[in-house]
Amino acid sequence: MDTKSLPDIESQRDLHIWIIENLEMVPVPESAYGNFFEEHCYIVLHVPQGPKAAQGASKDLHYWIGKKADAEAQAVAGTFVRRLQGTLGSATVLHREVQDHESDCFCSYIRPGVIYRKGGLASALKHVETNMYNIQRLLRIRGRKHVSATEVELSWESFNKSDIFLLDLGKVMIQWNGPNSSISEKARGLALTRSLQDRERAGRAQIGVVDDEGKASGLMQIMEAVLGSRVGNLFTALPNKTVTQLQKARVHLYRVHEKGKDLVIQELATCLLTQDLLHEEDCCVLDQGGVHIYVWQGRRSTPQEQRSSFSQALAFIEAKGYPTYTNVEVLNEGAESTGFKQLFRRWSKDQDKTENLGWLHKLGQAKLDLSRLHSRPELAAQLRMVDDASGKVEVWCVQDSGRQPVEPKHHGQFYAGNCYLVFYTYQRMGHTKYILYLWQGQQATAQEIKALNGNAEELDLLYHGALVHEHVTMGSEPKHFFAIFQGQMVVFQGSVGHSGKQQPASATKLFHVQGTDSHNTRIVEVPPRASALNSSDVFLLLTGSVCYIWFGKGCSGDQRVMARKVVTVVSENIDQETVLEGQEPPHFWEALGGRAPYPSNKSLPEDVSSFQPRLFECSSHSGQLVLMEVVFFSQDDLDKYDVMLLDTWQEIFLWLGEAVSKQKEVAVAWGREYLQTHPAGRSQAMPIVLIKQGYEPPTFTGWFLAWDPYKWTNKQSYRELVEGSPETVRAITEITAEVSNVRLSRWPSNSRPGPLAPQALKGSQDRSENELELGPKADGTSTSAGTGTSTGTSSTSSSASSSPSPSPSNYNSPRPMINGGLPRKQLMYKTAKYLPVGVDPAQKEFYLSDSDFQDIFGKSKEEFYGMAKWKQQQEKKQFGFF
Repeated sequence: MDTKSLPDIESQRDLHIWIIENLEMVPVPESAYGNFFEEHCYIVLHVPQGPKAAQGASKDLHYWIGKKADAEAQAVAGTFVRRLQGTLGSATVLHREVQDHESDCFCSYIRPGVIYRKGGLASALKHVETNMYNIQRLLRIRGRKHVSATEVELSWESFNKSDIFLLDLGKVMIQWNGPNSSISEKARGLALTRSLQDRERAGRAQIGVVDDEGKASGLMQIMEAVLGSRVGNLFTALPNKTVTQLQKARVHLYRVHEKGKDLVIQELATCLLTQDLLHEEDCCVLDQGGVHIYVWQGRRSTPQEQRSSFSQALAFIEAKGYPTYTNVEVLNEGAESTGFKQLFRRWSKDQDKTENLGWLHKLGQAKLDLSRLHSRPELAAQLRMVDDASGKVEVWCVQDSGRQPVEPKHHGQFYAGNCYLVFYTYQRMGHTKYILYLWQGQQATAQEIKALNGNAEELDLLYHGALVHEHVTMGSEPKHFFAIFQGQMVVFQGSVGHSGKQQPASATKLFHVQGTDSHNTRIVEVPPRASALNSSDVFLLLTGSVCYIWFGKGCSGDQRVMARKVVTVVSENIDQETVLEGQEPPHFWEALGGRAPYPSNKSLPEDVSSFQPRLFECSSHSGQLVLMEVVFFSQDDLDKYDVMLLDTWQEIFLWLGEAVSKQKEVAVAWGREYLQTHPAGRSQAMPIVLIKQGYEPPTFTGWFLAWDPYKWTNKQSYRELVEGSPETVRAITEITAEVSNVRLSRWPSNSRPGPLAPQALKGSQDRSENELELGPKADGTSTSAGTGTSTGTSSTSSSASSSPSPSPSNYNSPRPMINGGLPRKQLMYKTAKYLPVGVDPAQKEFYLSDSDFQDIFGKSKEEFYGMAKWKQQQEKKQFGFF
């Protein structure tokens, strides 16, 4: 392959796909992305755009193997991938993908789903022929967050009770939902069907949905005319093989090298893995539960080892007896993926030292940024602060299965043997928001923890489900929790009894002061003995007559200032005496029971700058947690039927869609299981935040590139989408009437258009073959037909044709049905239901007048549509046109 002939892979386009055809690498047209022929191999390149590109994120290069691709095509694809990597540089992660077993990373590119097509691709034909109506095929749709559609034999024998099936007849697309399929599967199947309607039929095809065969006699009549009468009962499909989180938690690290013709595999370690096991002269294999194989190449590993990375991985898979479709990922030192790094207890890079210092500096300067939190959700997420902590605070102590209010003068005072509810109210964008912290003392009993959750549920009901629940364990409180109490938070040992009074305790107490300002300081009572001291911190020692303020040699000036401010919280009406380490009076040591060795190391916050947030869809299989990752996530990946887990490495967010908002206990249990089974040995005390759809705090939304607070307002449900518009009902009724008089001819099983089109499905919208757009030829060129289209929207399909308006010729824009500009108030923050008739909901901004467009976006339409797609989307979300 001549690398000079490669397309401009550094352009603003993030995704590039090539098909291996006639041993050549031929680009696939963007309109056909997501279609894969099973007899071919493909190469897929993802180039980060926007902020991720600025952060130096690695490129991802995949080669995909169809299940019927021959060995020669696979070898050629592997050769092209290695050559392409040489052009892209070492900051490229290589992936090997096999049909039906693709990685989550690969599936995240293709929305709303991958389509597997039978046979091979003739060089003169296109992957997808837009406006092709003389077609007849059957697709089996399955999957949860990552959906796939497989072309199957056009027969009732292909159907089962568990999956979704799409009978595509050109002008009509009938989605048949298996009786055992879930509503989320039906909704995602419909999303794929509507995508095919838009991409392959220019929105003209009518969609019908069969949820209940008895109530869809017209659609069933069409299906039986094509498939014949169904004989016998449908079977229940075998479920897809599921990989649980527990299985993924089993990781093993090996050093791999070739000795003659033999592959030598030397096990280095199992859980917990540490980064120092990786040496720059080695080539290592990390086996994650036999489902994902990572090949790590040190920067000083030999060129031969680097060239044979895939072959070594395949040899390792064979030696272990793993399936041949096992995912393989090859990484170079310094360009490791997030998934790889998070399998290690800690991860850092030498070149990240300046970044780490900047991260620590940002934490130290948090006070300066708090005034900007209301307009900077990404800052709120990084600092873990929804606001400047100036909102209203209420506190309850959970006792006798009930909750007792804590007087304001005692706010911030906790006992390790109790549980507390801290209710915080704040304002954001003119709306009242709530956070309910469920604080759990380390010495609290299981009964008290159960009562804590029960009382939290009662409060949630009082506020109609509007509370964000944050489960907090003593010692792992988030920054905002400290800030609420303005540096006055203190945790005493013991518990508050039934009378509300503290249980008897010893006269001598020792308190550890941690923090440097009023937004991060807490005081924790520790055992009163010398071994509890630390030279890097400040301690308060209370005896019957005096309070010693002990300054360790390594403490900072800010720590000393804060200690003097908070000492009155624990030592009212007692004399205070400052003591420097090494100058303690005898009475000081007597109160601690004598001298003893103590540590002097500085406790620094964990560096999380090298960890990127990860989003997962949660489900369970045989009682065990199953996660499916969405790698390049956005708000669009949050669906009302989902329970999603966002791991920011400092907090675990669990997002509950509207349809599953009652699964709070299950979701929290999944969060705890995630931490327990994580191969990096995560802290079980990490805060878990429970969020319901529509009540997202900025500490959550800030992790998304753009967030539209009005996205789910008046959004149609699945039921509303499948009810059908009058146009759809009328069109299907007409076709059903024609079916009763016309016998549909059979089509070839490969789903290619046959010599005769069924008369009942032909219409004035059919196009002759010479009008169809041809696909890439060997030289990559293409020809296209006329551009006239008709546009319309309805709940389940396109509406009847309308006269098209011409689109500007100098930029790619939508084709409006309305002449002239519309007032901005009719377009901004409006869902499809409330838009003027004829407005395309996906291109609302185009219907603005030129002057309004310039005023809102600060640029002309030509400039706007010349930008990268992701930039357009970001600005549309920002100004209310998404």
